[in-house]
Amino acid sequence: MSSSRVIQGAATRHPSTGLVHQHVIDEEIAEHRRAYEAAGADELQPRRDYAPYRSSLLRHPTKDLHHADPEGVELWAPCFGERDVDPLESDLTIQGGGEPIGERMVVTGRVLDGDGRPVRHQLAEVWQANAGGRYVHKRDQHPAPLDPNFTGVGRCITDDQGRYRFTTIKPGPYPWRNHHNAWRPAHIHFSLFGTDFTQRLVTQMYFPGDPLFALDPIYQSIVDPRARERLVATYDHDLTQHEWATGYRWDVVLTGSHRTPLEGDLDVERSEDEEAGR
Repeated sequence: MSSSRVIQGAATRHPSTGLVHQHVIDEEIAEHRRAYEAAGADELQPRRDYAPYRSSLLRHPTKDLHHADPEGVELWAPCFGERDVDPLESDLTIQGGGEPIGERMVVTGRVLDGDGRPVRHQLAEVWQANAGGRYVHKRDQHPAPLDPNFTGVGRCITDDQGRYRFTTIKPGPYPWRNHHNAWRPAHIHFSLFGTDFTQRLVTQMYFPGDPLFALDPIYQSIVDPRARERLVATYDHDLTQHEWATGYRWDVVLTGSHRTPLEGDLDVERSEDEEAGR
């Protein structure tokens, strides 16, 4: 079977939803994995045309990219600086009138270039679902409750050592309509800006030991297991605070052979909202 083939047939689909079953997606993921291992070449970024991730077949770029004039873009694109971001914006647990529901945690790490040097004074933004797996978004139809004390968005500026730090609530997994009974692993979206708007990079951070990893075609669209591991944070008991919050560390590497896989190669960011009808 071709590595790009999508398994079809009425027997593969759930009778009520019309969507293919998980085992169909699993078979396609396994086929991509076998083909990658047989090729014997490194492939560290998400695949743009990845059959198990259904909407990638229609959404990925089919034309060569065109260079844009960065100076021209800056004439109308938003610009951010240290004075525009309040330090309290990095605490996602104080945005409402009370405590949000869920596992409070601290997420911190460094933004580094390919030579291990800190990327200083850069805007880092996050967005995520609440503990019930729901985004504050008008298209999110997941019947989990909204948390009135949690918006799921925050931002900060990296310090002189390239460090960022967020206080937030651990997001829950949520369903999406890629296939029948599809659930996304818990994750936090990260956006990083360089020196201008055209340098924006977007990726996702996951949590260790998530049982949905092997079932998720977005996570598996990065076919190299070493690259996938770079998207998973590390639990840090020294960062964990007594009776207050758990702690996770996660570094983002922008360039080089250890570069963090980025959503820009697959356009994952839109997929979650649009494919799930969110």
